[in-house]
Amino acid sequence: MSVKNFIPQIWSARLLAHLDKIHVYAGLVNRDYEGEITQYGDTVKINQIGDITIKKYTGAKIDDPDELTGEQNTLVIDQANYFNFAIKDVDNAQTNPKLMNEAMARAAYGLNDTVDSLLAGIMVAGAAGAIGSDESPIVPTKDDAYDLLVDLGTELTEKNVPLVGRWVVVPPFYHGFLQKDSRFVGNGTDVNMAILQGGHIGAAAGFQIYVSNNVPNTEGAKYKILAGTNAGTSFAEQITETEGYRPESNFSDAVKGLHLCGAKVLQKDALATLTVNKK
Repeated sequence: MSVKNFIPQIWSARLLAHLDKIHVYAGLVNRDYEGEITQYGDTVKINQIGDITIKKYTGAKIDDPDELTGEQNTLVIDQANYFNFAIKDVDNAQTNPKLMNEAMARAAYGLNDTVDSLLAGIMVAGAAGAIGSDESPIVPTKDDAYDLLVDLGTELTEKNVPLVGRWVVVPPFYHGFLQKDSRFVGNGTDVNMAILQGGHIGAAAGFQIYVSNNVPNTEGAKYKILAGTNAGTSFAEQITETEGYRPESNFSDAVKGLHLCGAKVLQKDALATLTVNKK
């Protein structure tokens, strides 16, 4: 069959919709500088203003104005991934929402795993606050898992991180400990008893809590539980190409797409890690 009627906008829209539903870490960043991404290597210049001195007014002549200082960061679109799958008839698939939905969902799951793992690593590496370390990881139990989250919150508060909008991402075994603590399951019962889309499992200890299998770890140890706010990291992504074509090597039609993204930690103090072992 010909792919002359291939409509890239339909396939791209379905792919991005699936990504939005299953992201965890990518839902915990800001996209303030996403803008228009057109190609690999695109950059966004981000200016951050330094502190401004506050002085006491006495009624006398005031000082000359301070010169603004700051630093310029660059968000680089330096990650590119693609999908490429064959389908018997692309033109007919576009008129079959179930087939199209399932095909793009599978591509989205693959891209999501790559993007989430990438973001988790970047955010953990850029975090300023830390409880525990690779050399001395903490071994949590059902009796102190909640308390450790409280300590993580204190770490952020001491860095002047706002209380509003805080989140934390835990691995499944840590979620299991929290479920055995009445302070977690008893806090906002209607919320915490429901498993929500995007890995959200409830609220406790001042955090919106998410569970993910992409929590960075070293061979099942030294799990880096990350906490913070969306101000910590900027992320930008775009599906820049979606194309239907006829492979020369077989009799199927195929669809391929290019996903570009980049991330940068801009506020290190807005992120903190808790390093734990299972046992």
